[in-house]
Order: sequence, then structure tokens, then C-alpha cells
Amino acid sequence: MKKKIQTIEVIAKDYYGDECLADSVGNQPVVRKTPHGYVEIYEVDDNGKKKLVGKSNLVLYYGREMLAQRLVNISNNPNVTPTKDEFITWFGLGDGGVILGDPLNPSPPVLTDTELSSNVMITATDSSAADYHVISPGYLKEGYYKIPFDGIEFEQDELNDDKWLVLKIQITVGSGYANGEQLSEAGLFSAESGVGGYTGQFSLFARVTFPSIVKTADRRLIFSWYLYV
Repeated sequence: MKKKIQTIEVIAKDYYGDECLADSVGNQPVVRKTPHGYVEIYEVDDNGKKKLVGKSNLVLYYGREMLAQRLVNISNNPNVTPTKDEFITWFGLGDGGVILGDPLNPSPPVLTDTELSSNVMITATDSSAADYHVISPGYLKEGYYKIPFDGIEFEQDELNDDKWLVLKIQITVGSGYANGEQLSEAGLFSAESGVGGYTGQFSLFARVTFPSIVKTADRRLIFSWYLYV
């Protein structure tokens, strides 16, 4: 009898708005807040969704640097790492998103994160993947460490009279990906190419941490990542 594939859905949301940035005039101080983010994890069965946990996530400084340069098509700041030709196009996984010794207790991302805490190899053979590494310090398995998105959808934001756009990025970590890993973090990465086999620069746009999920061949993960613009 064929074993049934279990599906776990991870929903991450990064959003902007009145809660994120506020300015004042006169003698009042300027108040600046970081963009909010949230991730929800569901186990999906024949009867629908069962929520497992909800935690925070964050768009990072690298993400802001990349967006600013794309908006004006300028890249002349030596202190900025992403280039103006980068765009959000890759997805990575890691096992360093929890507090050491407590796999169910995520360590929140911070704005200054520039990489996942501990990258994991996602596939050894899929030519549509990118960021190939041989065994070396920081890369314990030989293979590809980034995979492409399944697709991107544009949605209208119902909470704001359909005025804002919402980007929904979906990624499937299938039965043959990252097996044996205790996954606890994920990231969206920008790069100058979305072509399989790309090995150039990757810049971490957003990072999410969550309680460890043991990835096996009979478990599929679906990430739905929402970016509010």
C-alpha cells in the first residue's frame, strides 16, 4: 500500500502601512517602526486545515536596499550589498531558526540578518535549482541550496479597499527535497538571475523562523509568502 504524502502549509505575511512608519513635525520626535510580518503553519488533511503555530517574520535591511535601488535604477552606494539588477526570485531553507536545545522555540529574525543562520541543501540533482555548493565550512552537503518559486500571483488588498497590491509567492518543498533535515527557517532571496544553475550573488530579502519541522519523503511543505506593497 502506497504511503500517503502529508502536506504542511506555511503562510508567511510581510506587510506595510500606518503601523510601520509614522512621521511628525515640530518638536515631536520622529517615530519609525519596522514592517510587521507573520507566519502561520498548518497541517493539511482530507478534512481541511489544522493550525499548528503562528510566529513572526521580517523583511530585512538587504531587502530594503534592493527595493530602493530598483525604484530609481541607481546603484552607486558602496555600503549597499544588493545590486540594482537584483529581483526576488529564489527560496532557501535552514535549520538554525530555533533557540539552541529547544527545537520548538524559534529565535526571531532581526533586521540586520544577511543570511539564514544555517543553510540546508534542498536538492542534489534538480537542474532548476541554484546556489550549488560542495562540502565545505558552512555547507555540510553537496548540492543546491536555493529553489525557484512555483509561481507569483497579484492580489488586491481587501483590507484597504482593494487599493494596495499583494504579492503571493508560492513554493513547494516536495517529497524529494531536503529529506532528513530539521527545518526551522526559510528565506526569500534576490539575485540577478532566476535561471537554474545560477551561482552568483544572492541577497536575503526576508527571513522567517518557526518550530522545527522534520522533513521526510512522505511530507510535503507548501510555503505561501505574502508581500504587501
